[in-house]
This record gives sequence, C-alpha cells and structure tokens, in this order.
Amino acid sequence: MSSRRRSKKDAASTVMPPQAPPSQYSRRERVLYVGCEGEVTEYDYLRYLNKEYGSGDSETGRPAFTIKPVRKADGLIPSRAVKAVVDAAQGEDETWVLFDRDSHHDIPEAFAAAADSDTEVCFSHPSFELWLLLHFQPFGGAQGAAKNTHVLEKLRKADPAYKRFDKPDKGLDAARTKALKGKEKAAVQHARALVGQCEHGSCKPANATFEAPKYGRSTKERAARSGHAKNCEVLSRDPSTDVWRLLVSLGIVKV
Repeated sequence: MSSRRRSKKDAASTVMPPQAPPSQYSRRERVLYVGCEGEVTEYDYLRYLNKEYGSGDSETGRPAFTIKPVRKADGLIPSRAVKAVVDAAQGEDETWVLFDRDSHHDIPEAFAAAADSDTEVCFSHPSFELWLLLHFQPFGGAQGAAKNTHVLEKLRKADPAYKRFDKPDKGLDAARTKALKGKEKAAVQHARALVGQCEHGSCKPANATFEAPKYGRSTKERAARSGHAKNCEVLSRDPSTDVWRLLVSLGIVKV
C-alpha cells in the first residue's frame, strides 16, 4: 500500500450531485434496471433500497425511484449481466450493473459492453460483501490470493445478524438489512477512502464524477469516474467497490 500523504484537497468531497435521468428516458418516475451477477445478495440489497428509499423524501427533496433487478437463478457472468440488463431496459430506462472480481475472465469485455451501452458499472473487488462490510467498519489491504476470505470473516464478526453469513445463507433478511439502515453514509465514506488508498498512487476520491466522459465513451474514461486514475487498471483496484456511486446517484447519500 502506498505511504504517500494525501492533501486536504485530495480528500475533499467534490462529487457532482445526482442528476436527473437523460431526456430519452420516458417515465416520470426514475426507473433503473440493475443487472445482478449474484443470485441472492445483490438482489436482496436492491429490494432493500426500493423498500427503504424508493418513495423519496419530500423534506430533503430526494426524488422517488424504482429499481428493477435483473438476475438469473444460477447467476450471471459480468458480460452477460450487462447484456441482460440492456435487453430488459429496451432503451427506455437507465441501466446499471453490479459485478465482482471473483475469478471472472470477462471483466474487460463487461466494461467495454457497458461503455457501448451507457450502462453504469458498480464493480467490487473482491466481492459485493465488501460493500456490506464497509457499513460497519473501514477496510484495507490487498486481498490477492485470499480473495473473499478476510472480508467474510470480518463481516460475520461485524454484527450479530451476519454471524452465519455464508453459503447457502447469503440472503439479506429483515435483520441483516436493519443492521445496514442508517450506516449508508459511513459505507460511502469508507468506500471512497479506498480510492485514496489505491496502490496506483494517483487515484483521488475528489476526482469522482457523475458527468459523462468528455472524450467519448471509452472504457477507461468511464471506469475512472469513481476517482481512480484513467491508467489505473480495474483488476488492480484491490480492495475497492463502486456501489457507493449508486447510492449517491439516487440521493440516498450526499457527498
């Protein structure tokens, strides 16, 4: 891990505020089709966001939204998750996709397909469970060969509701989602901190943006919008998670 010191400017929160869906989307209420690589955990999490935040908040001005998860019973590899969500939305609504590093070999293809279809990517390394863990505590250190082992160990100790979280019990029931409630801001802060800790050395959380890339829809331009440098390879962002971008885009958390 790089020992470089971060300046106050680097640590500043300058992420662009959530923007209204592009004009080509026809529905009055914001609708997002979100492709899930995983079969259970991500699907349950998206349903939780719908239930807790989908109706909007008139006091804060947070608009209503509907997330429509797209999944397959036995899961989807990243590139197929992109295709599935694009096919489901049929060009009428926003498309997002959640997928993990795991041992997938098609991640570059998935990012390229997402760039071509204007699909937002929430990539997690090593896994989506890292995003859950960041609700309870910060995390750091490349996982490498350990893959998801350390993340799961810490998650099971983070809250009693997750004590038995593991296959085949990786669903997010009422107790587990209740444990997440109110900790979204901390999770976003911890996720953004990982950008600043990236071993690449030039990644800065203050560089994150929701604006469309200025130079076309290249994979590198789009993948850099979480604050990583354009030449920081996605597969080297260990650990990292971009799920925070979804919550900021929906107005659930302001940064």
